[in-house]
Amino acid sequence: MGRLFGTDGVRGRANADLTPELALSVARAAASVLADRDGTQRPVAVVGRDPRASGEMLEAAVVAGLSSAGAEVLRVGVLPTPAVAFLTAQTGADLGVMISASHNPMPDNGIKLFSRGGHKLPDAVEAAIERRITGHLSASDAPDHRPTGADVGRVRDLPDAGSRYVEHVLSSLRRPLAGVRVVVDCAHGAASVCAPEVYRRAGAQVHVIGGDPDGWNINDGIGSTHLGPLRDAVAATGADIGIAHDGDADRCLAVTATGELVDGDQILAICALDLHERGELVGDTVVATVMSNLGFHHTMRDAGITVATTAVGDRYVLEALRSRGLSLGGEQSGHLVFLDWATTGDGLLTGLALLARMSATGSSLAELASVVQKLPQVLVNVSVSDRIAVAEDEDVARAVNAAEEELGDTGRVLLRPSGTEQLVRVMVEAPTQEQADEVAHRLAEVVAAV
Repeated sequence: MGRLFGTDGVRGRANADLTPELALSVARAAASVLADRDGTQRPVAVVGRDPRASGEMLEAAVVAGLSSAGAEVLRVGVLPTPAVAFLTAQTGADLGVMISASHNPMPDNGIKLFSRGGHKLPDAVEAAIERRITGHLSASDAPDHRPTGADVGRVRDLPDAGSRYVEHVLSSLRRPLAGVRVVVDCAHGAASVCAPEVYRRAGAQVHVIGGDPDGWNINDGIGSTHLGPLRDAVAATGADIGIAHDGDADRCLAVTATGELVDGDQILAICALDLHERGELVGDTVVATVMSNLGFHHTMRDAGITVATTAVGDRYVLEALRSRGLSLGGEQSGHLVFLDWATTGDGLLTGLALLARMSATGSSLAELASVVQKLPQVLVNVSVSDRIAVAEDEDVARAVNAAEEELGDTGRVLLRPSGTEQLVRVMVEAPTQEQADEVAHRLAEVVAAV
């Protein structure tokens, strides 16, 4: 079996790659690894899901796996991923399990795991869980040592889970919004159960699209990966802003009143400048990934804000925030982490922060986003026979050095091997689209020749 965990948990086609049997095994192994108490107290697990149809099947398997490991299961139903992380911390649970494939289409599903405190798992813990699943079990985990009788885990619902999360998100707001008109795209996903309520109670005038999940329509031509319907709704309603969530609501993208995309880099810059002006940006530093546009870096530099850079993935952003004691980080894809309020990316917190900045300044989203002058960015995926050999090839190194000299501080080059496929991603930023295209494809040819 290949590596189970990708950049954000276990993911695949439900009932084909991600089977109920695998889900049960992941849950049992996670309970064994994460619930490391001294045996005097039953481990506790929080389980939530997005509304896709296969989530019902996989939830049953996960709950069975956890209870068979002796865990008490708190089932919270359909809620955003950040709600599960929050509830894991609030209830003092040993682990949290979110069943979701995020922005992926309906046939896919996934399992995201949180440790005590609502934090995503480091690589070493994921590896330990995989070893348990693949049969490298200690004697204490053998079938004849499974709990029986009164030691088998129990399952109960947490009926106020949604309201707990809603109140938590609203507590981040300093003052009511001044009637900002917003269209919220819930992607027919987990945001549907709470995002409209959050934005309305915050004081916004809310029009909802993608808010009618039926189990099959999640992310289907709608949500943060399909912004056309949101642009149309903003134009039709005369809204000030459109907010798009993905299937599990851990990310947020936006469109202006005229339909222009405002991506994660721009949203991160808006929020960083807001915190910086209020003296609440810890260390005057923001965390971003290597994919953040150079224009974002220039904006932060000009404002006196340091950018700490990580590998791609919000878990790496989180690790940097926690290890350095910082308060804000995010990704171009729209995952923003406000560490004072959340332990993972939270699309609703991000949306509220954007609306609050608009309300407080009286500025349009377009005006706020204009602080970032984005450079044209080109990404080319190159199929290779050995992605590790590419990283060590002298011809590739010379080509990259030449491109960097050509661009100077007006552009950027990044070669990033895929973590799961024989691909190398060539990213180039340059002052013009034409130059970015030319340099990227020139480098791609050198990479492909290795």
